[in-house]
Amino acid sequence: MASKPGILTDWPWKPLGNFKFVIITPWVVHSMYTLTTKEGGDPVNYLVLPFIVMRMVHNQIWISVSRYRTAKGNNRIVDRGLEFDQVDRETNWDDQILFTAILFYIGYMVFPFASKLPWWNTKGVIMTAILHAGPVEFIYYWFHRALHHHFLYTRYHSHHHSSIVTQPITSVTHPFAEHLAYFTLFAIPMMTTLITRTSSIAALYGYIVYIDFMNNVGHCNFEFFPKILFSVFPPLKYFSYTPAFHSLHHTKFRTNYSLFMPIYDYIYGTVDTSTETTYETCLKKPMEVADVVHLTHLTTLHSIYQLRLGVASLASNPQTSKWYLHLMWPFTFCSMLITTCLHARAFLLETNNFQNLNLQSWVIPRFKIQYFLRWQSGTLNNLIEEAIMEAELGGAKVISLGLLNQKEELNAHGEVYIRKYPKLKIKIVDGSSLAAAIVLNSIPKGTNQVLLRGNFNKVSFAIANALCRRNIQVALLHKEELKMLQQRVTKSKGRFTLSPINTPKIWIVGDGWDEDEQMSASKGSLFIPFSHFPPKKFRKDCYFHFTPAMTAPPKFMNLHSCENWLPRRVLSAWRIAGIVHALEGWNVHECGYTILSIKKVWQASLFHGFQPLKIPHSP
Repeated sequence: MASKPGILTDWPWKPLGNFKFVIITPWVVHSMYTLTTKEGGDPVNYLVLPFIVMRMVHNQIWISVSRYRTAKGNNRIVDRGLEFDQVDRETNWDDQILFTAILFYIGYMVFPFASKLPWWNTKGVIMTAILHAGPVEFIYYWFHRALHHHFLYTRYHSHHHSSIVTQPITSVTHPFAEHLAYFTLFAIPMMTTLITRTSSIAALYGYIVYIDFMNNVGHCNFEFFPKILFSVFPPLKYFSYTPAFHSLHHTKFRTNYSLFMPIYDYIYGTVDTSTETTYETCLKKPMEVADVVHLTHLTTLHSIYQLRLGVASLASNPQTSKWYLHLMWPFTFCSMLITTCLHARAFLLETNNFQNLNLQSWVIPRFKIQYFLRWQSGTLNNLIEEAIMEAELGGAKVISLGLLNQKEELNAHGEVYIRKYPKLKIKIVDGSSLAAAIVLNSIPKGTNQVLLRGNFNKVSFAIANALCRRNIQVALLHKEELKMLQQRVTKSKGRFTLSPINTPKIWIVGDGWDEDEQMSASKGSLFIPFSHFPPKKFRKDCYFHFTPAMTAPPKFMNLHSCENWLPRRVLSAWRIAGIVHALEGWNVHECGYTILSIKKVWQASLFHGFQPLKIPHSP
């Protein structure tokens, strides 16, 4: 939002929220109906809907590529991170696509000469190019300079310039009033060719594609224009900007005003003096080396959309099921085949910076369900092993195993890799110590009994052992569980007991328990997970804590997506454990059945600014 929002700041359909596209339903239905008539419909009319979809896909590809390239670091222009406020500000990037579609539909109805256009007309294409390079670029240049006047800047254009670090969708993040002015400007070539009867479908739709493409180029925040282009054809610098050229406008504000063609900046002396050096520096910038790697994997089939590289608005919020994602099942299915069949190695998801450490998250391209298929075990272990060796060769200090990448049945919490490569320099961390510490410190003070449910694992044994030392009784429902704990936990005499299901008020739950047992819990019970995955919530009169996690410190940079189902700026215990391990310089592995000092790990996490989460209120 601009610092002093002017009139026509908000889009007219803002109150409709995610249902804004219902506005064009009548036109869409009519255009589809015309296809059933004898005439077969007019391409100018019925292509609007697929054009909307194409533009969205085009922009989404740019978003994903830009986020991936900036995470790698090579050729990155601005070395600052994105934050959630910018992501929220730019979530309405599809408004301008809807706006264009409405204007196309209205124009088709109002202007008779807009119908029955040929697919191609050379004169119209050339005229469109000339009119864009001339009037459009010239008027935009001076209009843009006017927008930087204090009066217009504070009321409108400051909204766009709130994003110092740009991403492709930053290009269309403007108040509604600005978009009205821009489309009026872009209508000059389109209306001229229509009136002169030289227009065509290629010129009309192709011009919008060109605008989209160049907008994305200028705001992608990584430089990719090869230097040889300007060496072979030096005048190109006057007719096409580069990502570095426009990025300087967002960091310097008073230079590089041109739309797509810098010629008017050169004519009027507003080219930034550092344009060429910035461009060359970015081309030479190498890929960043990770100090800490967190290795995670895909969860549900829809999680591909909720990754940082996926849909920005989904990635910036905790992972939940969305009804409209089910409508995208063909693309989801194809993505699943691509990730599981063609993508044979972990890929980079995210880069963060904290206390001079470069932190990266890598994703094993496999879904949760595949970790429970025996015939996938060999493939999964190979993928994890290759990721560990890649991180080792890259110079990383620590790699933390997230979610099921540390599954006991798969690799004994990572111990198989230590056995196979005893001289590994990189430290493998499974985060069990911190996960146990978070659960223990989530138990309300004064608690004298807890109920332990779920499959026993390394974390649950550590929790049970610590509870016994604190003289807190651990209740169980079955004799077999009682016997197992007594065998595995030392100094447990008298601290384990069988209990009715409705007696304890504090439940420590993991994977594999019957979640229907919630219905037998007493009212107001607190469920604290020690597993990677959250339990389903069947009770509205009970409290459910998050899976082991902590809030990131304010200085934890470039955090603009949620880690699976966790809230904003919250990191899982397993991810934090690797970071703390590197910060403290601990020269040991935490894998297999090794448990570090729970107290020491907890205090180190607090020392570095990670904070425990408050127990959420009951729904």
